[in-house]
Amino acid sequence: MLHPSRRAVLAGGAAFTAWASIPKIARAAGARDPRFIAVILRGGMDGLAVVAPVGDPAYEAVRDEFSMPLEGADAAIPLDGFFVLNPLMTRLADLYGRGEALFVHAAHTAYRERSHFDAQDILENGTTSQAHHKDGWLGRIIQGLPADDRVARDGAFAAATTTPLTLRGAPRVVTWLPAGFDEASDDTRNRLLMMYEHTDPVLARAMAEGLDLARITGSEMETDAAVKSMLGTMEANAMQREVVAAATAAGRAMSRDHGPRVGFLDMSGFDTHLRQSVTSGRIGRALIALDLAIGALRDSLGPAWDNTVVSVMTEFGRTVRMNGSDGTDHGTATVAMLLGGAVKGGRVVADWPGLAPNALFEGRDLAPTTDLRAVLKGVARDHLGLAPGLLGDAVFPGTAGLRPIDGLVRLT
Repeated sequence: MLHPSRRAVLAGGAAFTAWASIPKIARAAGARDPRFIAVILRGGMDGLAVVAPVGDPAYEAVRDEFSMPLEGADAAIPLDGFFVLNPLMTRLADLYGRGEALFVHAAHTAYRERSHFDAQDILENGTTSQAHHKDGWLGRIIQGLPADDRVARDGAFAAATTTPLTLRGAPRVVTWLPAGFDEASDDTRNRLLMMYEHTDPVLARAMAEGLDLARITGSEMETDAAVKSMLGTMEANAMQREVVAAATAAGRAMSRDHGPRVGFLDMSGFDTHLRQSVTSGRIGRALIALDLAIGALRDSLGPAWDNTVVSVMTEFGRTVRMNGSDGTDHGTATVAMLLGGAVKGGRVVADWPGLAPNALFEGRDLAPTTDLRAVLKGVARDHLGLAPGLLGDAVFPGTAGLRPIDGLVRLT
C-alpha cells in the first residue's frame, strides 16, 4: 500500500509546477461545481463479503459458516430485501440511508485472468489490454474537457508517491509525498523559498504553491486532531490511521475554492487468501479502514460533498467458495460503489447472475454482468459533462457500443 503522508510541504518541484500554473478564478455562486474521487482497493475485494446476496437461495450453501450473520450483535445491515451490507461499514450504511451511496454488483473490468498486476493495469488504463500504457482513463477524462472547464483547469490531487496510471495524461496532477520524510520548520521553508526566488524562479513558484497546498490540506496538528476525532476510542492500526489522514487531506484540498476537483486514493489489504472471516480477520480490518476513509472524505469535504461522486473499485473479485485456509482466491466479478451527495443512491444496481453452480464463471467465480466502464461512462457524462462519443473513443477505447448507465447521479 502507498502510505500517504500529511507532510507534503517540500514535495518535488515537478509535481507542483503544474499546480503553480492553475488560474485562481472562482466559479460564480450557485453554479454547479462537481468533484470526482477515484478510490482503488488493491488486492481484489470480495464483493460477497461486503454486499451479500442473502436472497439468493444458493448463498448460504456456498459460504456456509462464512455467510453474513443476520442476527445478533454482528448482524448485517439490510439494504433492499435481497442484499445486505457488512455490519462493519456503519458510515457507508448511513450514506445509503441518506440516498448518497449506490452499489453495483457483479461489476467487472475487461480482464478475465487472475494476475493482480495485469488486472490493476487494465482497471487503471481503461482498455482491454494489460500492455504498457502511457495514460489512464481518468487522465483522459480530464484531458478531454475544455481547457476553461473548472475540473480541467484546477487539476487533480493524488495521495501517492507518483502520478498513478489512472491519472496519467492529465495536464495537472499534484502528488502527496509518502510517510517517512521529516517535516521542515517554517523558518527552513521560508529560507529555501527566499533562496529559490533569487536563483531559480520556476522552482520558487513551484515551492510557493507547494506551501499553499500544505496549508489547505491542514497542518500536522490539525490532521492529527481530525484523525483522532474520526477514530474516537477505537484502537486503530497504522493502515487505518493513515487512510483517514490521506482522505482528510484530499477532502480539505478539494473543498477549497481554488483546490483540485479530481482526487485519487488507494488502499491495500484486500488480497484475502486466508483468515478472511466476515466481520474480523484481514477483510474486517480493511473494511473498517475503508469505512473510516469514506467518513473522513465526507467530513473534510464539508458542503462540497453535495457536489461529489466517489467511485470505489477493485481489480477483480474473489472465488464464491472459501478455500481451505478460510480465505478466498482470485476471482472475477465483485461490487463497485458510488458515494457522495451527487449520487442518486439508496439502491443496489445489479443484473444478478446467481450463485448456483451452473451460473458461476468458470465454475468458481461470480459471473461478470455489469461492465465497470459503463458505470464510469455514466458518471463522466452526467457528472463531469463529457460527450458520449469521446467516452467511447478516447477515454475507454473500443467501447462505442457500450452504453453509459443512466441515472447514477443527480443532475440538479
